[in-house]
Amino acid sequence: CAMTALGFLNVSVVFRLLLAVRLIAAFFSNVSDCDETFNYWEPTHFLMYGKGFQTWEYSPVYAIRSYGYIVVHALPGVMIRALTDNKMAVFYGIRCCLAVVCALCETYLYRCVLSVLGSSVARLLFIFLLFSSGMFISSTAYLPSSFSMYCVMVSTGAWLTGNFMLAVFTIATAAIVGWPFAVALGLPLACDIVVGKKTVWYFIRWSCLSAVVTLVPMALIDYYFYRKMVVASLNIVLYNVFGGGGPELYGVEPWTFYFVNGFLNFNVAFLFNLLSAVIWVVWTVIIRHQSEVSDTRSGAVWKCLSPLYIWIAIFFTRAHKEERFLFPVYPLFCVAAAVSVHLLLDCTDRLGKMFQSLQAAITSAHQVMQPVVVALFILLSISRSLALFQGYHAPLDLYSQLYERTSQLPAHASYNVCVGKEWYRFPSNFFVPSDKVKVQFIRSSFRGQLPKHYSSTQNATWIIPSEMNEMNKEEPGRYVDVSSCQYIVDWDRVVTSVDEPNYSQFTQDWQTVASVPFLDASRSSALYRAFYVPGLSERYTSYGSYNLLQRTDTVK
Repeated sequence: CAMTALGFLNVSVVFRLLLAVRLIAAFFSNVSDCDETFNYWEPTHFLMYGKGFQTWEYSPVYAIRSYGYIVVHALPGVMIRALTDNKMAVFYGIRCCLAVVCALCETYLYRCVLSVLGSSVARLLFIFLLFSSGMFISSTAYLPSSFSMYCVMVSTGAWLTGNFMLAVFTIATAAIVGWPFAVALGLPLACDIVVGKKTVWYFIRWSCLSAVVTLVPMALIDYYFYRKMVVASLNIVLYNVFGGGGPELYGVEPWTFYFVNGFLNFNVAFLFNLLSAVIWVVWTVIIRHQSEVSDTRSGAVWKCLSPLYIWIAIFFTRAHKEERFLFPVYPLFCVAAAVSVHLLLDCTDRLGKMFQSLQAAITSAHQVMQPVVVALFILLSISRSLALFQGYHAPLDLYSQLYERTSQLPAHASYNVCVGKEWYRFPSNFFVPSDKVKVQFIRSSFRGQLPKHYSSTQNATWIIPSEMNEMNKEEPGRYVDVSSCQYIVDWDRVVTSVDEPNYSQFTQDWQTVASVPFLDASRSSALYRAFYVPGLSERYTSYGSYNLLQRTDTVK
């Protein structure tokens, strides 16, 4: 009944609802990946304010990140900056722009699915997109994989409706402007155009034109910043595929990683996604047994599933796994799940007609399955999103307090805000109010390479910075002595070490001026930290204090 009631939703209503949820994500979603901070927010902050951290990827020696992608996001930031001096407002303003773009792309995909696969699949797709934790996380993340996700939604919709020009262009944009590995998602599209439609020159023409339209501006922007010809998308492929170190330097995960991640972010929809190919095959066999013509719908389903399974085959088998690597196919998870539920219902309906003795039982199952799946999906998705906010939003909350507190400091002096073991949760210099406050690193047990401050000279983007390497080797020059810190951001943990003490215990030197509870996963129930259950999550999870500490001799 609830699903039938959703039948009235037109495209404008779908857009408004999606936009509302995406704007909520813009303000309440965590910055869950330090790569987002240091490889994207920090260069953006540098271009806008002349200050920020630089990673080795932006050294002209390696140049595996494109300033073109940064400029695309910095432009709306510059316009927002013209309206306010508050850097946090600029941060959230850029996120809101991402929310609008994501909602537009989702709406386009919904409209195309509605026109090709019908209202039943489109309604399910809308629900999966609207509520899934995966889309909530990825929709406003400032990452090339999220940008590629936007493009993949448009490309998939365009492909379904026969707009091959737009489909090719958006896949090219995803790969060249966003993340080069997204080109793998265009392989079935290329196969359809070249083999299915037998229009080789059409594909070559539009592929070349798309590459020129996107690659030339990117190359020109990168030439301006690097002062040399750079194709960053090619460089990142060469590094990851043929580089001496490769991505495994940054950690490996077990084969179960993406399966766990998929269930956490899409719960029951992910299970239907995994079964989508099997369900499609069964449905096709039943259709053929009944001698019905279903080439159109079957072909549309193939267009939805084939890119997804290519991505799964590539990334599920890699040793180095990160949640953001799946962002480009998150919408395809939703499409595949929606198609699977619809086809399974169609199969049960047809089986009921084929086997009259089972018709009553099959009809009952048919009536119950979809509402149960939808209700369970919504409940688990909201629970997961609340758990992420409840447990892990402390860094954004604390740095917001840091921003307000340090904004009031006297302008004639300089202040160091230091981070040690919590370096990777620093949300960016958008949460540091002015040049008088500088974020510094103090030594922790981490032995990899930390970013360093951009040079203060005008040629900072094209000079070769010292003490940088592509092997993730520690650079000791990144650290300052704790005696030079006026503030420290630290998290109180049960397990400490010489390099990672709880600085709040050193009360002679440090005073806690702000504190926010932060989930301690090691002392919490895996179930209740993954999904928020009122009453039970509070009982079976533990929190430590996420602290802003000020040196006692500077406290007035």
